[in-house]
Amino acid sequence: MRKLLAVLACAVLWLGLTSCGSPGTTQGGGGGQKKPVIAVIPKGTTHIFWKSVHEGANKAGAELGCDIRWIGPERETDREKQIQIIQDFIVQKVDGIVLAPLDKKALVPTVEKLFSLKIPCAIIDSGIETDKIVTFAATDNYQGGVLAAKRMGEVLQGKGKIVVVKYVPGSGSTTDRENGFMDTIKKDFPGITIVDDKYAQDTVETALQATEDLLTKNSDLQGLYACNASTSVGALRALQTRNRTEIKMVGFDAEAALVDALKAGQIDSLVVQNPLKMGYEGVKAVMAAIKGQAPPKKIDTGVKLVTKESMSDPEVQQLLKTQ
Repeated sequence: MRKLLAVLACAVLWLGLTSCGSPGTTQGGGGGQKKPVIAVIPKGTTHIFWKSVHEGANKAGAELGCDIRWIGPERETDREKQIQIIQDFIVQKVDGIVLAPLDKKALVPTVEKLFSLKIPCAIIDSGIETDKIVTFAATDNYQGGVLAAKRMGEVLQGKGKIVVVKYVPGSGSTTDRENGFMDTIKKDFPGITIVDDKYAQDTVETALQATEDLLTKNSDLQGLYACNASTSVGALRALQTRNRTEIKMVGFDAEAALVDALKAGQIDSLVVQNPLKMGYEGVKAVMAAIKGQAPPKKIDTGVKLVTKESMSDPEVQQLLKTQ
């Protein structure tokens, strides 16, 4: 009898072990594998543009089954802080990184270090001078500048004096927008003169001051081009403060203040990106690389000129919702 009870006890124990599975696994075929962790590092965290990038990254994370870690520098000029954030994520052994580099040169050694460590890195928004990346998902920023210049040429009927409110030296995305605009004005509109330009740096307040300086130095102006969200909002405030909204302004991005001013006719037009798609495609590309797949090396996330008249277009309405 004792032998029979012992045999039955062993049988019950064996059945229990086989039904529970081995340590560290889950039932239902999940295998107990942890979710990949992907760090998403924007240029900054204050502007609505980056909040839309974050939303896109979270959307991809939910669809693809990865954890998103979001952190960026407070100021969009703090290159050292952005580099330190990447170093911290390396120590944390994240599985991949999505990065909007603050400087196309200064971030190169750090991004190439990720490559040497086999941590896939997707670049979004702004370019970098290395090919050691998974993909580059961004607006065609030069084309965005071209669109702005063609609109300026149209509304000024090919003649007039204009100024350009630049962003920050070394920023790949905005430099392309500035060059696309200035190259096209010089080539296609010889009757329009760019009489001045100024770097506005990274906040609305510094952009306001830079634009006021340009307005003070150049009283006879017909047009103004600003190349990103903060420069555009700052430039708009300067035009409003100086009561100079007769100056035809073409801005970049779709902050709420800019959209309201477009509706009110205080600015002429906006070149609009799709930041949500940038975050989404960046995470998607890194996840593909983790799985051993090869995503496209370059992903154009789109750019569109929006005027007061085109705001009611369903495509434009949908795009503005992503801002």
